[in-house]
Amino acid sequence: MQHAVGSPLPPPPQPGHGPAAGWSPAAHHPGPPPGAGAHQGPAPVPPPPPAPGYPAPPPGPAPGPAAPQHGPVPPPPQHASVPPPPDTTGHLPLPPGGPVAVPSPPQAAVAPDPAGTTIAVLLIGPAGAGKTSVAKYWADHRRVPTAHISLDDVREWVRSGFADPQSGWNDHSEAQYRLARRTCGFAARNFLANGISCILDDAVFPDRPVVGLGGWKRHVGPGLLPVVLLPGLDIVLERNAERSGNRRLSDEEVARIHGRMAGWYGSGLPIIDNSQLDIPETARILDDVLTRSIASPPQW
Repeated sequence: MQHAVGSPLPPPPQPGHGPAAGWSPAAHHPGPPPGAGAHQGPAPVPPPPPAPGYPAPPPGPAPGPAAPQHGPVPPPPQHASVPPPPDTTGHLPLPPGGPVAVPSPPQAAVAPDPAGTTIAVLLIGPAGAGKTSVAKYWADHRRVPTAHISLDDVREWVRSGFADPQSGWNDHSEAQYRLARRTCGFAARNFLANGISCILDDAVFPDRPVVGLGGWKRHVGPGLLPVVLLPGLDIVLERNAERSGNRRLSDEEVARIHGRMAGWYGSGLPIIDNSQLDIPETARILDDVLTRSIASPPQW
C-alpha cells in the first residue's frame, strides 16, 4: 500500500518543554519543501548576461544550502541604549554574587536609653520573687522588640523523663538545668543577633558563681546585665503559696533558697527589693537600674 508523500509528523512534545529537538515549528504547517523557496529572506537575484563580444566572467563559488533552522527563531538583538530589566526581589535589588544583606539600623547619636536599646538582662531571684511576672511586663512595655526567656519554661519542654528537683536533686536534674541554660543562651544570642532584646530569669545562687553567673556569661556573653530581685522572706512565702504544680515549693525549701540568695548583698550586683512594689513599679525601677548598669557595667 502506498502512503501519501509529505513531511513526517513530529514527535509529541513532552510536558513542560517546547518543540522537540531537530523539529522546526514550520513542520506543523503545510508549505513547500526545503530547497523550493521555503527559506528566510528574499530570493537571490541571478547576475545579468554578458554583453555581446565580451567573455563571460568566471563563475563564483556556488552558494551552499541555507543552514536549517532548529528550534524557535531567536529574538532580534536589543539596542545598546536599552538597559536590561533589573533583577529585583520585592523592592530590594539583588547585588551581584551574593544574597541581600539585612539593612543595618541607623546608629543613635544620643546616649543609649534602656527603654529603646537592644540589651540582654538576667533577672535573678528566689522562687516567689516575681521574676517571671516582672520580666514579662518589662518585655511587653518596651519600645523595641524584646523577648522573655524563662528558664523554668524551657526546662518544662521535657515532657517524658522530666527530672523534677522537688523529687530529689540528682545528676538528671542537674543535667537538665544545664541543658536548659545552654538552650536559653542560644536563644538569647539568636535574638540579639537579629536586633531583639531579651530578658532571662533564673534562680542563680551566689555561692555557685561558676555554675550560675559564669555559665550565663559563657552562654550569652559579657554584655549580659544581671539584676537581683530579692523581696523579704514573708513576701516570698506568700507568693509561693499561690503557685501550683511542680513550681510550688515547700516553705522550708523557699526559706533555704531565700537565705542563700541573701549572699548577693555585697556582691556588687544591683538589687531591687520589691516587697512593697507592684509589677509596673518594679519594671520602672528595673529601667532605672539598667540605665546605671549601661553607664557603668557591674563587675561580675
